[in-house]
Amino acid sequence: MRNFSLVILLSASISVYAQPKTGYNIGFKISGLQDTTVYLGYYYGESTFVRDTARVNKQGQFVFDGKQALPQGVYFVVLNKTRLFDMVIGHNQYFSIETKSDDYIRHAVITGDEDNTLFFDNMRFNMERNKEADPFIKILQDTTLKDETKKSAAREGFNKVNDKVMAYQQSLIEKHPATMTARLLKTSKRVEIPEPPKKADGTIDSTFQLRYYRQHFFDYFDLSDDALIRLPQPIYSQKVNEYLDKLYAPQVDTLKRAITGLVARAKKNPETYKFMVWTLTLKFQNPEIMGLDELFVHLYDTYFASGEMNYWANDKLKKNLKDHADNLRKSLIGRTAPNLIMQDANLQPRSMYALKNKYTIIYFFDPDCGHCKVETPKLVSFYTKNKARFDVEVYAVSADTSMQKMRDYIKEMNMKWITVNGPRTYVGSYHDLYDAQTTPTLYILDDKKKIIGKKIPTERLEDFLTNYEKFQKQRNGAVSKS
Repeated sequence: MRNFSLVILLSASISVYAQPKTGYNIGFKISGLQDTTVYLGYYYGESTFVRDTARVNKQGQFVFDGKQALPQGVYFVVLNKTRLFDMVIGHNQYFSIETKSDDYIRHAVITGDEDNTLFFDNMRFNMERNKEADPFIKILQDTTLKDETKKSAAREGFNKVNDKVMAYQQSLIEKHPATMTARLLKTSKRVEIPEPPKKADGTIDSTFQLRYYRQHFFDYFDLSDDALIRLPQPIYSQKVNEYLDKLYAPQVDTLKRAITGLVARAKKNPETYKFMVWTLTLKFQNPEIMGLDELFVHLYDTYFASGEMNYWANDKLKKNLKDHADNLRKSLIGRTAPNLIMQDANLQPRSMYALKNKYTIIYFFDPDCGHCKVETPKLVSFYTKNKARFDVEVYAVSADTSMQKMRDYIKEMNMKWITVNGPRTYVGSYHDLYDAQTTPTLYILDDKKKIIGKKIPTERLEDFLTNYEKFQKQRNGAVSKS
């Protein structure tokens, strides 16, 4: 019986110690720091957040600990709203760091964690290489230096230092690929694009390198690794933006396909799935390029209205997105513009659909709007110069309820076009029909009242219509030939 009991106790003991540790426990001892409160912070996209709090004793010791493991990424210690130093949180979350307050990086000694040992060693290596490269950088940045021999030698010297850094980091990545440090360093690796192969007839495929770069753009960046969201720079969103902005034409259908591919990569992880969709939603909420607001509507319909994002998006957020998407979808490029019927200065109803011109410009303005007072004279000048040339009419909508303000504004600005009062409407609020939440806002319609342009700066109207007509002639010519 005694031997049997011993076996039971031994088995129990082994099972307890064999269990992996849960949560986190990170101890610190910082010489020169005492009797204060510090915080454990982390990066998330473009923001930073506090995760834990600790009290520093008289010996400079403190501990951050918790029952749930920390999401992996780059974290930092904060004192009085100042970041003291960064560290990585990877698979192992039980370790300690001892250092001194006069130089946190140089004096750091890590116990019990290979990942942070690599992380601090890399920072120290880079600091030494920066010293080594500094004389070369000064020569290369000296605009008064005309000696090309010195500059060439400096460039060669700098490149050798840079090669040392690249070799060091590549060795680290190859030897310790699963560490947070390696995953961080991989994000800055460049994709090497090969020369395009020759075809059988000896010509070169001009699209090869673009297609190759698209295919391999994320070779060193795992879009399903949520640790890459928690880096000192918002690298995740930067990579997504670079991919879409530089490798694809700003066309709705083209970008829809690219976005679908990005989301599919991120969807393997609920955290990156959420972050990817939200990054794209913000990107196209108010895009700089005309027409790409349709992508916001697409993102809302596909990922929010469908319920895909219900696991994190609350009802208030979904309602705000829905309101904006519904407002945009009524006035997207290519859609027929909703009719507007409002009272003019003589209190007569004027229908926008009654205009039979080749082009119609809808101009939403406010008599008290400072920006409108700058843009309206530009539109008057365009109208005077180009009304006959383009067969264009302006349907201007005043956002103010005062008819007198509207009449005074018409006279002050010498507006010869049709001007109506927005609140005196027969078709409901124009805010429910058009995305015109701010003034001035401008739409361009063709002869069938289809929206062909929106929110274009007034000074670009002439170029826009000139190029539009040129494009239409080319397209019609191509169609007639076929």
